[in-house]
Amino acid sequence: MSVDDTPELSPVAWVAGQTKQILESGTTASVDVLDREVVLFTVRGARTGKLRYVPLMRVEHDGSYALIASRGGAPEHPAWYGNVLADPHVRMQDGTQTADYVARELHGDERAVWWERAVTAYPPYTEYQESTDRIIPVLLAEPAAAV
Repeated sequence: MSVDDTPELSPVAWVAGQTKQILESGTTASVDVLDREVVLFTVRGARTGKLRYVPLMRVEHDGSYALIASRGGAPEHPAWYGNVLADPHVRMQDGTQTADYVARELHGDERAVWWERAVTAYPPYTEYQESTDRIIPVLLAEPAAAV
C-alpha cells in the first residue's frame, strides 16, 4: 500500500486558513493568535497514514517545543494528539526553519515545568484547563538528531 505524502489541510476552516497563510508566505511569522506566535507541525494520521498540518502555539525552550493538546478546553483531545502518540516523528516549522522532531508525552514535574512555559507563552491555556475535566496533555518535541 502506497501512502501519499502530500500533507492535507485541516477540515476546520480557520485552521486551514492559518495553514494556507503559512504555506503561501513561507513563514509561520505570517500568522498569530492573540499576538502570540505559532509553529506548524506535520504529523501522520494514525488510521489513514496521511500527513496532516497542525498549527499550534509556539512554546519553545532550548530548541525543543511543547505541543499542548488543549483543543480550546473541549472535553475531548484534538485528533492530532492520538496521531502523535501513534507516530511520534513530526516535522516542525518555526519561522522559515523546518526540522524533524520526535515527540513524547510529559508527566509529573517535567509536565509542570512545560505547562508553566505554555501558560507564559499563551495565557488562555489556564482558562482552557479550567473549562474541562480532562488534564490537558503536554507533549515535548525534541530534535530528531538529539533523540
